[in-house]
Amino acid sequence: MYKVDFDHPQWAHFMGIGGISMSSLAQFLLTKGFKVTGSDTKESKNTERLRAQGAEIALHQGPENIVDGIDFCVNTAAVHPDNPEYAAAVRKGIPILNRAELLGQMMAHYPESFAVSGTHGKTTTTGMMTEILMAAGDDPTVSIGGLQESIGGNLRIGHSPYFVAEACEFTNSYHHMFPKTAIILNIRADHLDFFHNMENIRKSFRRFAENVAADGVLVVESDIEDVHELMAGLPCRVVYVGLQDGDDYQAKNITSTKLGECSFDIARHGEVLGRISLNVPGEHNVTNALSAGAAAMENGIPFEAVKKGLENFKGVHRRFEKRGILREDIVVMDDFGHHPEEIAATLAVARRYPYKLTCIFQPYTYSRTKELFDEFADVLSGFDRVILSDIMPARETDDLGVHSSQLRDAIEKRGVPCWYLPTFDEIVKFLLENSSNGEMLITMGCGNVDLVADALVASELCTSSTAKTL
Repeated sequence: MYKVDFDHPQWAHFMGIGGISMSSLAQFLLTKGFKVTGSDTKESKNTERLRAQGAEIALHQGPENIVDGIDFCVNTAAVHPDNPEYAAAVRKGIPILNRAELLGQMMAHYPESFAVSGTHGKTTTTGMMTEILMAAGDDPTVSIGGLQESIGGNLRIGHSPYFVAEACEFTNSYHHMFPKTAIILNIRADHLDFFHNMENIRKSFRRFAENVAADGVLVVESDIEDVHELMAGLPCRVVYVGLQDGDDYQAKNITSTKLGECSFDIARHGEVLGRISLNVPGEHNVTNALSAGAAAMENGIPFEAVKKGLENFKGVHRRFEKRGILREDIVVMDDFGHHPEEIAATLAVARRYPYKLTCIFQPYTYSRTKELFDEFADVLSGFDRVILSDIMPARETDDLGVHSSQLRDAIEKRGVPCWYLPTFDEIVKFLLENSSNGEMLITMGCGNVDLVADALVASELCTSSTAKTL
């Protein structure tokens, strides 16, 4: 594998530079004095931001973008060997790193590294960990899979030994990370196009756990099935967190406001350290916060800084984010949830508000939609009405025989009105003509369904926009 010398800037070319993670890696290299070029299929806020910082970006992918002088290329999982740029780099003998390999090398550059893994909650917990370290005055470098207002985007460059990053399980990306401290939030069925079954997912997380430094610590949520058996024999210290008596760190006496913002006591080995009041909604964020707090305290950070950091955390972009108001009282929200459990968590929060709930859902990948079809139909039927777009294929081709219209039929059989409208333009037109005051419109999915929210708050019916540009 090609080794990047971060102290001696080179020329890096990113194939698929516009993604949230790739853009943060490119931005990191720019701050280190590297020359950065890249390509993507369309303009985005991420590409605009990178251009403003000095990157040169082509809005097409072709062999002509791979020119003499490039020292190494970086690709995403969506860029395969048959991609014209990838093939051109191979012909020219230019080294190619995948996104995870580069991120792992960045992490190795920092002695106090934190990697946050889990099927759900990685971005939020990474944001919480960031706030804690900043509250403690530790000046971390951070790579996060979302936009966080307090750090001005998805990357923070610090000047200390501390580094915080998400550790994504897809394609075993996190196996390239060797953190000093790691968090495993949960282990659920997802990315089945790659893993195929839960046994492989559990083996993957175990392999990641083995990468934690022997003198480091692994924080694991205790409600993972057979978790003690799964984590047995690791050389690092293993700390269990959760809601049960006997957990090393336990959340106790949980209460919540009418809008779902929770308060709880943190107990360490049975001793209550103090109470935390979160400013983000959802009971799932209690264990996210507990995990971040435990990881910090196991590294000597005092409870006072943990409390301050967690209470400073205001969420990240696309996590039940209020985008604006149409007419007098049609609220537009946006959420990243793309797995049935994530959708259920968002629905539980949304039900606390006095609104009729409309979910505008963009299924993501044919394999996930097929494997979790009944779960999607069940959880989406918890909304008052549902609008489905076409499935976003991402890296896949349509060869599994699953379609959004089938999901529509399943939701309607459960007694909930549901429309299948293939394009975002059709969806926006429908919503502007068929929404009424006292309704909450929630765009949901990890693809580009947030463009529907953008269009709604840009319409003449919008009376208040809370969207922020980071």
